[in-house]
Amino acid sequence: MAIGFLEVAGYGAALYAMDQACKEANIKIIGVDTINPKDTSANIPLTVQIKFEGSVSDVKIAATKAREYALRFNEEKEIITSVIENPYEGTCKLGTLSKVKFER
Repeated sequence: MAIGFLEVAGYGAALYAMDQACKEANIKIIGVDTINPKDTSANIPLTVQIKFEGSVSDVKIAATKAREYALRFNEEKEIITSVIENPYEGTCKLGTLSKVKFER
C-alpha cells in the first residue's frame, strides 16, 4: 500500500491530471485540499493537493502520469508529486483529512 500526492496550481489542472492518472492506474482518491491565501491583494494562484492510495506500483504510475498531464497547465516548478510507500497507520489517517468530504 502507498499514498501519493499531487500538488498543482489550479483546480481544473488538478482534476484533469488526476482524472487521467485514475485511468492509467488502479488508485483511489482519498482527499482534496486547497491552499488559498486569505489576503486577496497577493497575486497567488489557487494551489490544490490531491491525495490518493493504491498499491506501490499503481501509486508510482499515477504520480508520474499526473505530473505529465499537469504539465499541460503548469510549469515544472509549480508541480509537486510525492509517494509514501508502506505508510504508518497514523500517516494513512492524516491522508484522509480533507476539505472535500468523501463517503466511504
